[in-house]
Amino acid sequence: MEKHRAIPKGFMTVGEAAKKMGVTIRTLQYYDREGLLSPSAKSEGGRRLYTDKDLVMLHQIISLKSLGFSLEDIKQRLTSLDTPADVANALSKQASVIKGELEKLSSSLKAIEQLKEEVLQMQAVDFKKYADIIVNLQIDNEYYFLIKKFDDDTLDYLRAKFNKDSAMDFIKEFNNLSEEILQLKNGNVPVESDRCQKLTKNYWDLIVEFTDGDMSMLPKLFELSNFETASDEWEKKRIAINEYLGPALGIYFSRLGINPFEGG
Repeated sequence: MEKHRAIPKGFMTVGEAAKKMGVTIRTLQYYDREGLLSPSAKSEGGRRLYTDKDLVMLHQIISLKSLGFSLEDIKQRLTSLDTPADVANALSKQASVIKGELEKLSSSLKAIEQLKEEVLQMQAVDFKKYADIIVNLQIDNEYYFLIKKFDDDTLDYLRAKFNKDSAMDFIKEFNNLSEEILQLKNGNVPVESDRCQKLTKNYWDLIVEFTDGDMSMLPKLFELSNFETASDEWEKKRIAINEYLGPALGIYFSRLGINPFEGG
């Protein structure tokens, strides 16, 4: 009874605090030694005493630690809880951090599921291609699934030609150009118009950049454009672009007086 009377009202022992928050006494003692969360008071007998405010601080620590932050990082992120505004600010920061981590986890889960589908569709174990797919998933390349269709020589060529930044720039330019071409098609803009021919030139320039002018790579690119396991949305977009670009390229090459496909 003496021990209970020694605990002032509004305080709790380290054991009671640990039980309420689902941690061990040793954890609270460790946080105390590290200067992360010290008890608000000590009893006459030297027992650590915690308050409800300490529990809120502890909740911050537990939450941030579960997200992988080091104790040093957590120290920098902890805020005072002296006013309602302080508490609200601390909770807002926690929510923001958790939201960011959830977005990362969601992205990672999506990448894992996509990679699993690609692995199942490939006929042999190929860790080199797995790695390429992972890299392209990380840079949000919506055409990542085409990688399994490339042969080793083409993949080696692409690895040598593009790094992460240049690949992202190329993909962004290609996607933007594809959307512009679709807009012209949907707007019934004639393929012989200056607007269409300008985009056609830009599109062909991208192909030349991609192949370094090696026209022997064109059959591989055309084979890739006919992909059986592509999504319906991708397939519809591919068909629409090809239907519009085919005649546009014919006019473009005719005006230049060249035939890049000559000889095969």
